Amino acid sequence: MKPRRDAMTRDEAENVALQGLTFIAADPQRLVRFLSLTGLTPNDLKGWGDDPTLAIAVLDYLLSDESLLLVFVTDKGLKPEMVAPAHALLSGGDGRDWHST
Repeated sequence: MKPRRDAMTRDEAENVALQGLTFIAADPQRLVRFLSLTGLTPNDLKGWGDDPTLAIAVLDYLLSDESLLLVFVTDKGLKPEMVAPAHALLSGGDGRDWHST
């Protein structure tokens, strides 16, 4: 059994968000809806590494729709309980709500 960690790292949180973006971008309807709801443009997405608010917007979007969130985590092989702590960490929290086992 792996030891339990108390906090998600920033790199792990950013990876969850990046996987979220690739999931959203893979489906044109999903992408159009994401851009419409967030007010972002396709050009905004090019600044992924420069603007941490993009990662937060991706996770906000996924967390706002439980069925979409479940499709995302299933598609990417993630645990559903990883997304909210990733969002919290990137939003200025410490990521302590997540435990890796």
